Amino acid sequence: MVESCISNKIYSYKHECKWPNSEAADVHNIIVRKSRSKGFLVFFSALLILANVILLFLIKDKSIAVVFWSFIWDVLIVKLLLRKPVEKESVVVMPALGVQLETHYVSGKIIRRFVPIDKILKPVLLECVTPVTCYWSLSLIIQEEAELMLVFKELRPPVKMLVPIWKALCAATGSEGSLNTFTDDGPCC
Repeated sequence: MVESCISNKIYSYKHECKWPNSEAADVHNIIVRKSRSKGFLVFFSALLILANVILLFLIKDKSIAVVFWSFIWDVLIVKLLLRKPVEKESVVVMPALGVQLETHYVSGKIIRRFVPIDKILKPVLLECVTPVTCYWSLSLIIQEEAELMLVFKELRPPVKMLVPIWKALCAATGSEGSLNTFTDDGPCC
């Protein structure tokens, strides 16, 4: 049963309760929305590679520089097409047991990580700033671990989608999340 849904151009957030009458499992999904332009890009890239192969076959006696740059171009296109695109990432909160983090790839591969509830000290929302961009991430402070565990390893959903997940994790772990520090635009100082 879907309880709530938030969407933007890139992501959709869906909150589901597996068993509505109990607090057994609380599922939060961040789904990558399908893009029509990606299909066109894949088709166009395949045509470019095919044209490049035909060109190399026809110009046998040309310079090695043409062959070299053509090979580099083909490798870059193939690398872009064969990367592991993510379909969705899920957080399954089981208050009695722990938190299961799932990454679903388009290829069908699913990577699951489980963190026992007693090892989670606190879930935290962090603002990550790089020279190029700024984004929010949800992390878990894990007992006896030197580094934070990222909840979403592949995706970077907006803060309005991270806040409900953060609140559910705070409720499950029993840590106090100061709700008064959050506005509609995100946490404030």
